This record gives sequence, structure tokens and C-alpha cells, in this order.
Amino acid sequence: MGAQLSGGGGGKYSVQQNSEINVTPFVDVMLVLLIIFMVAAPLASVSIKVDLPTAVAKPSPSPPKPVYISLRKDGSLYIGDGHTDLSSLPDDLKKAVGTRDPARERIYIRSDKDTLYGDFLDLMNKLQDNGFYSVALVGEDHTK
Repeated sequence: MGAQLSGGGGGKYSVQQNSEINVTPFVDVMLVLLIIFMVAAPLASVSIKVDLPTAVAKPSPSPPKPVYISLRKDGSLYIGDGHTDLSSLPDDLKKAVGTRDPARERIYIRSDKDTLYGDFLDLMNKLQDNGFYSVALVGEDHTK
């Protein structure tokens, strides 16, 4: 609703309600959109008929299961759900990766927020010493 500040009746400062809606700009926009769609619709359709061959593509393999290393605040290590320690980590990690290239395999590290920094660096050094260079850190998403 609008207000009419000047005009008949009342006094110098009388305010009347104006409940008319100006639809002219709305109609103009709708007509422009209609013209755009009328021009663009024939361009989107293909009028040449072609007998297409059937595609015989093999389905793409599913991506490999990600490897998660969990580091708890007491320094204990886990690969997935299995417990490991720093000395046997390379062998256990190579079993988890399987035949995939360790240098290209991304390892996801989950760590407790109260983990000692030295324990985390020991883990990172052990990974790099054994050819695991692609590391991602997992954090909890706190959206507000």
C-alpha cells in the first residue's frame, strides 16, 4: 500500500491510503521474457533426424574406499577401526591401501583436539617417510 501525501480533502497534512498497484513494469518484464523464450525455443530443438548407435560403455568403477587414520589424545593410532602403533603403521597402512599407489593415495587423518602436537608430527613424519604424501585433515563442521 502507498500513501498519498497531497490532494483533496482534509488539511494540509492529511494522509490518505492509495491501494492501487502499478502493474505496468511487471507486464513489461513479462513481455520481454516471453519474447526471449519465443526466440530461444526454436534454437534449442534439433530438426535433423539421425539414427544414433547404441553406446556400449563399461560402467566406471566406484572410487576406492578412503583410508582414515585416527589419532586419540592418549597417542593411540587406528586405521579405520583397527588398532595399530607407530612402528607397525607403514605395514598396516600398505595393507589398507592395497595395490593402489601410496604416493597418490589420499590419507585422511582424524585427530582429537587435545592431541599433543608432537604425536601428530610423529604421525606425519612416519607417513612421509613411507611415501604417503597426500594427506587430508578431517574436522567437524560447525555451522551457525
